[in-house]
Amino acid sequence: MNVESIKQRFGVIGTSPSLDRAINIAAQVAPTDLSVLILGESGTGKEVMPRIVHQFSKRKHGKYIAVNCGAIPEGTIDSELFGHMKGAFTGATDSRKGYFEEADGGTIFLDEVAELPLTTQVRLLRVLETGEFMKVGSSTTQKTDVRVVAATNVDFIDAFNKGRFREDLYYRLNQVPIQMPPLRDRSSDIHLLFRKFTTDFSELHRMPPLSLSSDAIELIENYPWPGNIRQLKHITEQMSVLEPERHLNSDVVLGYLPETNRSRLPAKVSSTSDGFDESDAGRNEREILYKVLFDMKGELNDLKDLVLGLINSGKSLTSEEQELVNRVFNNDSKSESATSSDDSYESKSNFPLILRDQTRKNTSSPIIQDLEEVEQSLSLVEVERQLIKRALEKHSNRRKDAAEELGISERTLYRKIKEYDLK
Repeated sequence: MNVESIKQRFGVIGTSPSLDRAINIAAQVAPTDLSVLILGESGTGKEVMPRIVHQFSKRKHGKYIAVNCGAIPEGTIDSELFGHMKGAFTGATDSRKGYFEEADGGTIFLDEVAELPLTTQVRLLRVLETGEFMKVGSSTTQKTDVRVVAATNVDFIDAFNKGRFREDLYYRLNQVPIQMPPLRDRSSDIHLLFRKFTTDFSELHRMPPLSLSSDAIELIENYPWPGNIRQLKHITEQMSVLEPERHLNSDVVLGYLPETNRSRLPAKVSSTSDGFDESDAGRNEREILYKVLFDMKGELNDLKDLVLGLINSGKSLTSEEQELVNRVFNNDSKSESATSSDDSYESKSNFPLILRDQTRKNTSSPIIQDLEEVEQSLSLVEVERQLIKRALEKHSNRRKDAAEELGISERTLYRKIKEYDLK
């Protein structure tokens, strides 16, 4: 069976090569009894791969049991997986079969396998190696013939380092790895998935399906979707229920997409009367910059003192050293003379003045003069507007490329373009 027929049979939407490869690997490994480990971010659709593996294996007529290892309490996980004997613990009024006994001859899917306790991992490793297990409270070994398919979104290297997962179990589960691609790497599939979801929700809620304008399609295709397919499905359902209009433009869709990326653009901040940002993040960032600048100035002054001390000690300098000394001290004197006259400074600078508040005797925190007092200084708003304009011109109005260069999300870029009326 080819990849397209598998997609149709299991309801998989997408044409991405990485998705096709994952499906192809699942179909190829299915006839064997090799353990399969499905890797990928949360919400990428990992649960469909075990079903493909099971249906195309010789075990397809046996049971298929899916177990969410992260949803079972640690105290009962062994009993759930391997069963227990009557009287094994408080409340065990009868003997009970575990999932591995029930799935004998079939397939068991261990979702979130990295959440298993270490003691359970030892038991699972034995089952994988020998096909043997013991019920809780029993001293008798039982045999089982089960195909194990596991899935997780955990970074195993980090889990090894923290002692949360056994390395030998990882290698035993990872006989054949299948990597599920995140939705941001399947941009061509996003609109297809959106149409599928809005059609399903229109039937469920008995309302017309949604449609998107061209700019809205571009917006969702360039959004990173950190929650992957699950996030796209939930946002589509929100819009299907809440929006009275059935044809949506980018401005409407933008309101449903949470901010995800950091920006490289200058930030607009509101200031208090003392010139400081009201937000903690902005204040901390500015204080760090000031500290770095003043530390650099202090280090430069220390360097000058050191050079001056060497000169005073009577040590003879080479011509190159003497030239360097003259340049350093001459520049310093020029800087001092420049700062003594506001008019002279303003004629040479395009930046707002950074002054010390003379009324504060016990602090070294600088204040920034009002930008309007320096005629040639640019406001942050104007600087931001110019950066966006240049990025758009550079990339011939390709918003995705411009957003990447600016370090902002596509969502933010759309909002900024509208705010500054950039066409």
